[in-house]
Amino acid sequence: MEALVLERKDELSLRDVFVEEALGPRDVRIALRTVGVCGSDVHYYTHGAIGPFVVKEPMILGHEAAGQVVEVGSAVTELKPGDRVCMEPGIPDPTSRATRLGKYNLDPAVRFWATPPVHGVLRPTVVHPADFTFKLPDHVSFAEGAMVEPLAVGVHAATKVQVQPGDLAVVIGAGPIGMVTILAALAAGCSRVIVSDIHEPKLVLARTLGPVISVNVRSQSLLSVVTRESDGWGADVVFECSGYPPAMADIFDLICPGGKVALVGIPLEPFAFDVSKAQVKEARVESIFRYAHVYPRAVAMIASGKIDVKPLITDRFAFKDSVEAFEFAKAMPPASVKVQIDMPA
Repeated sequence: MEALVLERKDELSLRDVFVEEALGPRDVRIALRTVGVCGSDVHYYTHGAIGPFVVKEPMILGHEAAGQVVEVGSAVTELKPGDRVCMEPGIPDPTSRATRLGKYNLDPAVRFWATPPVHGVLRPTVVHPADFTFKLPDHVSFAEGAMVEPLAVGVHAATKVQVQPGDLAVVIGAGPIGMVTILAALAAGCSRVIVSDIHEPKLVLARTLGPVISVNVRSQSLLSVVTRESDGWGADVVFECSGYPPAMADIFDLICPGGKVALVGIPLEPFAFDVSKAQVKEARVESIFRYAHVYPRAVAMIASGKIDVKPLITDRFAFKDSVEAFEFAKAMPPASVKVQIDMPA
């Protein structure tokens, strides 16, 4: 099958590759239709590694995906050929302690698409467990279905910090994860979201998503805006989505007493954590790693219209232009948020 292969750092090719995938009783075979380009895909391309995950041999990229079922295993009754689906890309060990505790995203043995040494899905078909495959309603497009994966991160974050109706939230960073976190926070009940970034085109787009106040930190003080909007009390919750250590340094100045912080963006280096500032406010800090148990919720919110991810899909490429798509994503212009690749039908 033809696939987009990361041969090694800085080298991509669109070529035939053999991937042997037997269909088990509880598996489905899916023809890919839309695959999103994630920052992690680009990071593997440009750096060859993310933390301990190192590309040591050629690997197919892509993990944000939607497609159509073409074959089902003998024990699958909830899906059938022709069903339009999106797929949760992490497959945990069902017998692991983390999985049995319901924390399957934290299973050390999880096999996650496009995380070395596991192949991703920028290819014609994939075999996947039915338990991690979710049907899309007819009116939800494949492009929207491929956005469920990043949206799940935002939904997981909003769920973990237990957003309350009327909360004032701050989202630091208006990249793809920051944008879906804005949508998730508003859907969970936040009355307003203050979002900060350095790129004005992204902030312009963020303001179209709902009651969103944008702060360009090149020219404005985020703290002063939060102070003004909260009458000096502070934000109820802060979602740190940038992973940029300087931006993370002042998070406890932004929250109210008893407020909550969700660490969503993953920094590439350690950052200063001011324990005393957190203590005097009895801040609650939640760390976010991928997601668990939220895919059906994300699909349901898109299907109902409660969340509209379409404005975030800013750039589309054909599968034959996949290498070009990654070159574009590597130097993404400020007005772009999400790149998607359309697979051949």
